[in-house]
Formats: sequence, structure tokens, C-alpha cells
Amino acid sequence: MTALIYIHGFLSSPDSHKAQVLKRWVAQHAPDVSFHCPQLTPYPAQTRRDLDTLMEFLQPEPVWLIGSSLGGFWATWLAEHYDLPAVLVNPSVRPWASMVQYLGVDLVSYHTDDSYRLEAAHIDEMQAADCTPIRRPHNYWLMAQTGDEVLDYRHAIAKYHGCKQLIEPAGDHSFVGFENHVADIMTFFRAFSAMR
Repeated sequence: MTALIYIHGFLSSPDSHKAQVLKRWVAQHAPDVSFHCPQLTPYPAQTRRDLDTLMEFLQPEPVWLIGSSLGGFWATWLAEHYDLPAVLVNPSVRPWASMVQYLGVDLVSYHTDDSYRLEAAHIDEMQAADCTPIRRPHNYWLMAQTGDEVLDYRHAIAKYHGCKQLIEPAGDHSFVGFENHVADIMTFFRAFSAMR
């Protein structure tokens, strides 16, 4: 069975809006697809281990990736290492640059009581996971909105140059109207798999 992994953003969780939209859509419209949304910490090395463990569990079945914000960074890392298709929603391109402001600060998940504290070593771990330049532009679909108040969408356009791109005016970091694109996202994945 094909697996769809949704990778949430910084301090988010499987309870996020987009994760729940995808979970419901897959349950209703794609019975041949299993949905997975792991709870990930902000700690880069731990996230890499958790994602590798999930891939070991799911393979050799086909795997599709959707990543939002920091999850887009991790979806890119998985896509490059495992040659997978990935849809990136307002993705973080250089997350270590914004991590500096969170060093030594008590952080709490938006949806759970989990708390975290980032240290300088975590910035090095994040940079070590960077996949620039990307090697397989045909594996990606970038979805970004110009009204993203957290990340500069132009950085994503530059990194994913040569990839399929949907750049919508206005909107925000949550990607307003995401639910209207889920059917097209699934079509993108099925077309990718059909060419394999």
C-alpha cells in the first residue's frame, strides 16, 4: 500500500489543520493510501532518526511526502535521500537562520504540552541536513503564498527553481485554502508513481 507522510512544521503536531485535512481526505477518497503524520521534535538529529525509522517501516512500498514550513525542509531531505516525490507547502529553506532566536528559550508545542530547549549544536545539526542544490527537481511541487508572514516565499522559488511551482498571491504562512488543492496534490503523486 502506498504511504503518504505529512511532515508538520516547527512546534506543530499531527493535530494541525493541514494534517487533519489530509487525514480526512485520504480516509474518504484514497482507501489505497495509508496516512502517516509522525510527531516530530525541533531537535534535528532526533527528527532524522525518527524519519529514517519510519521509512524503514514503510519501504519498499511507495512513499509520498508533503511537508509544511520546517516540514518542507525535512520532506526535501527525505526526497533527496530516498528519491521520493514531495509537495512543499510554504517550506523553510534555511531554518537554521531563524533558529538563533530560539536558542536557550523554553519552547512549547502548539498542540501538546511537550516542551523543548534548543542549543547551538542543534543549528549545526540542521545545517548538516541541508540538501542544496536539489538533485531531482522533477520530484517536487512547490506551493507558496506571497503573503507568508513567516518565511520569504522568494527563497523557496529560488531553491526549487526548475520544479513544478504554484505561487499564489496574498495568503499567509498557513497556506490559505490548502484544502482546495488536495485532490490536485494526489493527482501529482499518482502521475509521478505511474512514471516509475
